Amino acid sequence: MSEWKPPFATGKIVGSYEPLRRYLEAARRRGREDLVEAALLREEDFNLLRRLASLERVSLESLLSALEERFYDRVSGEVAREAYQSLGIRVDEESARRMMARILAGWLVESGEEWRILRLRATWEGSQS
Repeated sequence: MSEWKPPFATGKIVGSYEPLRRYLEAARRRGREDLVEAALLREEDFNLLRRLASLERVSLESLLSALEERFYDRVSGEVAREAYQSLGIRVDEESARRMMARILAGWLVESGEEWRILRLRATWEGSQS
């Protein structure tokens, strides 16, 4: 059986979506549907991706960093730490929150490529539209 991926994820950027799956499960166990909703991609996220991808010479790293900041406030450090601990990864809440935000940023970029908002290549280049 192949590893779980959220909709439109390709795995080109995010090596494993298992921490995200565990995060969503932990949030649901706690009755925190708000955290589940916050972790899902929204139209506003894609709009930001379009704006960022249209900038000239944007690097993949700078794009991911900007998107990570966007998702950071939407992630619970406590629930993210629980998700990573369930995978045997000992990490503090701040680091877990950053790592989960990075997964969400990668998912958005992968989805953006699937939706042809941008194109990933060996050398990154934003969309020319």
